Amino acid sequence: MATVTRENIGQLNDKITVKLSKEDYLPSFEKALKNYSKQANIPGFRKGMVPAGLIRKMHGQSVFTDEVLRTVEKQLSDFMVNEKLEIFAQPLPLPENDSANLDHMSPSEYSFAFEVGLKPEIRVADLKAAKLPYYKITVSEEMLDEETNRLQLRNGNMTEPELVDNEENVLNLSFQELDENGAVKEDGAKKDNSVLVKYFAPAFRSQLMGKKKDDVFQLTLSEAFEEKEREWILSDLGLSKEDPAASGKKFQATITKVGLVEKAPLDENLFKAIFPGKEIADEAGFRAALKEDIELQLDNQSRNQLYDSIYHYLIDQTQIEFPESFLKRWMQQGGEQPKTAEQAEKEYPSFANSLKWTLIVDQLVKDNQIEVNQDDLRGFAKAQLFSYMGNMNMGQLDIEQPWVNDYVERMMKDRKFVEDSYHRIQTDKIFNVAENLVTRDEKPISLEDFQKMQAEHHH
Repeated sequence: MATVTRENIGQLNDKITVKLSKEDYLPSFEKALKNYSKQANIPGFRKGMVPAGLIRKMHGQSVFTDEVLRTVEKQLSDFMVNEKLEIFAQPLPLPENDSANLDHMSPSEYSFAFEVGLKPEIRVADLKAAKLPYYKITVSEEMLDEETNRLQLRNGNMTEPELVDNEENVLNLSFQELDENGAVKEDGAKKDNSVLVKYFAPAFRSQLMGKKKDDVFQLTLSEAFEEKEREWILSDLGLSKEDPAASGKKFQATITKVGLVEKAPLDENLFKAIFPGKEIADEAGFRAALKEDIELQLDNQSRNQLYDSIYHYLIDQTQIEFPESFLKRWMQQGGEQPKTAEQAEKEYPSFANSLKWTLIVDQLVKDNQIEVNQDDLRGFAKAQLFSYMGNMNMGQLDIEQPWVNDYVERMMKDRKFVEDSYHRIQTDKIFNVAENLVTRDEKPISLEDFQKMQAEHHH
């Protein structure tokens, strides 16, 4: 009769030993051999008529090994279920196990030992005791001016003036790379692009004033564009910003068109185009609606920053012990790619942090009875579709466009989409719960200071 014993060998680290007698595996071994003989195709014998002795001689050892190990696995699995063991990863076979000792010609008692890492009891940090900063970003008059100008341009009319006369002109340019002698390189970079005059470096812009369609001028990228604009120009031209020589390349630029967007006037037509569901009579009302819209967008950024603070609070204030030695051995042996002891040691802090967050999430889900159902997944798929389409009216699309539901049902059959969406929805629900538990310490802040704070934090 099989026996399974368990002993502690370290912090949250146990050894489980499975001992088998011959009676535990021999019946299944003999049965497997008979089944094998019925299915075997061996030249010179009719199917199902191969002598048992020949099958035993040819395949006995492999079948014997399979049955012994299968029996061990079942005994181990049953023991862990009955004992309700909560473990990390999978049990690790110990080096003392040696399947080479298994001999179908001389069945005997066998013993197999496994190491397991036990999950610790966890008590998540009290979110009600947390007082975390909530940065309320101030919408300045300059921000409203800038957004108003952007919307006027976006809804304006494109004209084609004869000459370049201001920084808002749009130049359609044909770029051709030049060699060291100033001649067009046959195999050089070539690209048509549209560039606002104001995107050129200030010192270079004066050279563009007064130019017209079909005019040609030369430029060096490092001189014509400052760093921020130069990066996307390099990308558009198929050049790498990592290549130190790329910025020094010379180009010939031919103006194929001069454009200028005439701003849409601040009138009722623009107000309706930007805010179709609101009654806005004048510029003051438009700016008030615009401020409300910007505040909503900035509140999302503030909320994300709060969620980041919640994450760090939970990680820092929740104390969890881990079976460190076991986990490091598991990292070396149990993953898809084997790791050296040095690699496991180096990667362990990040691994343990991720594992800690997983346990915290599991506990928060359990404590707050958080569930993700089919309606949540369908709603997420629908919202994602509408976001791709520019957030059109969701209710209208539901009623008038049957293909929306067809899309949702198709996505519900996509296993990867469902798994990714499940985790994202669950995470959102967890943070929504956490946000309602913590005390928000509201702090006014400018957008510039907020962005600077985020950059320093990520750095």
